[in-house]
Amino acid sequence: MLVLSCATPAYPTFSHTPSRPKSTAIRSSFSYVNPFVPEVAKAADSLCSEFRAVDNLVACNSSRVLKAFQNARVGSHHFAGCTGYGHDEAGGREALDQAFAEIVGAESAIVRSQFFSGTHAITCALFAFLRPGDELLAVAGAPYDTLEEVIGKRDSHGVGSLKDFGVMYRELPLAGDGGLDWDALTSALKPHTKCALIQRSCGYSWRRSLSVKEIGRAIQIIKMQNPNCLVMVDNCYGEFVESIEPPMVGADLIAGSLIKNPGGTIAPCGGYVAGSKRWVDAAAARLSAPGLGIDCGSTPGDIMRAFFQGLFIAPQMVGEAIKGTFLVAEVMASKGYKVQPLPRVPRNDTVQAVQLGSRERLLAFCEAVQRSSPVGSFTKPVAGITPGYASEVIFADGTFIDGSTSELSCDGPLREPYAVFCQVCIPMKVHAWSVIFAITTETGKFTG
Repeated sequence: MLVLSCATPAYPTFSHTPSRPKSTAIRSSFSYVNPFVPEVAKAADSLCSEFRAVDNLVACNSSRVLKAFQNARVGSHHFAGCTGYGHDEAGGREALDQAFAEIVGAESAIVRSQFFSGTHAITCALFAFLRPGDELLAVAGAPYDTLEEVIGKRDSHGVGSLKDFGVMYRELPLAGDGGLDWDALTSALKPHTKCALIQRSCGYSWRRSLSVKEIGRAIQIIKMQNPNCLVMVDNCYGEFVESIEPPMVGADLIAGSLIKNPGGTIAPCGGYVAGSKRWVDAAAARLSAPGLGIDCGSTPGDIMRAFFQGLFIAPQMVGEAIKGTFLVAEVMASKGYKVQPLPRVPRNDTVQAVQLGSRERLLAFCEAVQRSSPVGSFTKPVAGITPGYASEVIFADGTFIDGSTSELSCDGPLREPYAVFCQVCIPMKVHAWSVIFAITTETGKFTG
């Protein structure tokens, strides 16, 4: 795997004329052309210290994953998978759950192909916690668009939202700086507040993503008001971005998608819920049925192997995605665009937002990304209504796994401030980003 090393220039200069071979009998027909536009090369070279810090993070997280695999005694027999009800399997589910729980510092975990999105996993966790008459409190502002119908904030047309089942909902607005409103949080809970929802990533909001340290502080404040209030963390896009995870600071449950960070760009489907065993079991009952729990559900062998392998390499792939956010922020900020997070500040998720300011620029940017992708480069992304989203959304994702945004993707809702939310993994796509920035420079569409 290609790693951007700071020991030598990140982008070596290639000669346009090949050097003369030692043997005159052999003639080279190759002509080398530098594939990197100067502004991207300059940005990458200037980020050496940030990239080195990311490499240290990768080493820390990779060590934790390796230890968990060893403790779970993962063997090739765990890759066999199963069929039908899934009763006759070789212990792969149990080993995967055990390893995942240890990695995130949880008592228990359920990692399954039957979760078909992060939203699905989060929904199972929320329904595990909440009962009629309870209140759900979102403490980090509005949740991600796809959770609005789950909660009942947006009309779900009576198909079974939390609101349909008598669960009340309230949200705490963010502070002026885009972070949590700590003063308001100290007195936010009510007697019937059963669950506090914390969204780690920015989602489609123009706000800072939360660090695990901030999540831990919020959990302390919540538990001081009511020790019985349960804390659910939407962990999507945050896995392996830091050296600790929310269960290590007191989260009762976390949930997310396997086709994002923890799948290492290899997992073809799936999601997870991790945390306290009691509540993981309850979430499993929502995924399957009461009484069935975690001991059924078939997973073909090729998928089971991909889950293990993807999880093992996930710290490395997430590390490269973090480098991608630094690179995007550096280049786009230099062009005068507002970016979130700001260049060179610590990352709390793998999302880099860029405020483009108009519908036309957002569409053009996504088209440029799609043209530069290895899959579907010949297609043109079109904005439209997508299930679960309140606004028109445009997606550019020429990825090998549909929805595996960590490979190379950008997307955004067509509403003010017309921000695009990017993810890019440097080893696979640094050339693609050079092409993108070359396009934007040449066309003048993105002059800051």
